[in-house]
Amino acid sequence: MDADEQTVDDPHPTRAAVATADSAFIRACRREPVSHTPVWFMRQAGRSLPEYRKVRESTGMLESCMRPDLVTEITLQPVRRHKVDAAIYFSDIVVPLKAIGLDLDIKPGVGPVVAQPIRSRADLDQLRPLEPDDVSYVTEAVGMLTEELGSTPLIGFAGAPFTLASYLVEGGPSRNHERTKALMYGEPQLWADLLDRLAGITAAFLAVQMEAGVSAVQLFDSWVGALAPDDYRRSVMPASAKVFEAVAGYGVPRIHFGVGTGELLSLMRQAGADVVGVDWRVPLDEAASRVGHHTALQGNLDPAVLFAPRQAIETKAREVLHAAQAAPGHIFNLGHGVLPDTDPDVLTRLVEFVHTTTEAR
Repeated sequence: MDADEQTVDDPHPTRAAVATADSAFIRACRREPVSHTPVWFMRQAGRSLPEYRKVRESTGMLESCMRPDLVTEITLQPVRRHKVDAAIYFSDIVVPLKAIGLDLDIKPGVGPVVAQPIRSRADLDQLRPLEPDDVSYVTEAVGMLTEELGSTPLIGFAGAPFTLASYLVEGGPSRNHERTKALMYGEPQLWADLLDRLAGITAAFLAVQMEAGVSAVQLFDSWVGALAPDDYRRSVMPASAKVFEAVAGYGVPRIHFGVGTGELLSLMRQAGADVVGVDWRVPLDEAASRVGHHTALQGNLDPAVLFAPRQAIETKAREVLHAAQAAPGHIFNLGHGVLPDTDPDVLTRLVEFVHTTTEAR
């Protein structure tokens, strides 16, 4: 099958997939006509919501991700408040790594911190395969959520191999990814083996979510924009493609997103995505040209725009919708996650504006 003729039809759809198949979000992913442009926001369930801060005030991030009751409540909060067209499962990209026994934590104000960074072949022994029982709480939470959400799609997600590797090699967040690139360039076979193991873990984590009933999945490659296209093609794309291929049989839409990836958009599409997420740096009409006109796009309002006056926000949102007419399918989103100090009422008004404008239809 030609890459431009991929299908996301599911020969054995889950009950949740059947319930959400005619939703605007799923139809846009499948490049089908929609009655309105669907909207959801990365980090829509998070620090911008007072109800989120309240429910999490005495619970650490990783513990929150492992409690189905909290996951369910937090995931549903933005759906109730903003009337978005899809929920995204509340979790963190390092959850599967924690689940297989890695000594790591998410430190407030810092991010994931790894006790024993991966710097040698012996360190790969930390990365055993992920089994469904390792994340049984995910299965339970997805089941609870799909029951509550009904016809509203639930998006599952995972971290892409490169981004997970960057945390594991650096030992935590990094501005320049020095150690990561040094390993990639200096020990290419060790690097390939590391990403291959992470691809297996990521695919298994997505499969658990798909088996439990999510309607779509997103692969977050947050830091891959640090790479040049040739490095991505040679040293990263095979692992990302392995993830997408491993879950293709479930038939749910697969979204691929990274930050600063304007020069990588075509390659990210080739890795196997049905929908390519675009950050705010590339207009969607230009992005459509780069990925080809057989792929839906997601994005891409600059999150900082939400701090501007209402008229300015609507002007910029209309520009996004106008540019998106070049794509055969469009899901409105931000070009990255909701910033913590964003006024939730602004997000609610933006959803209503996108739903009612005819710019893209």
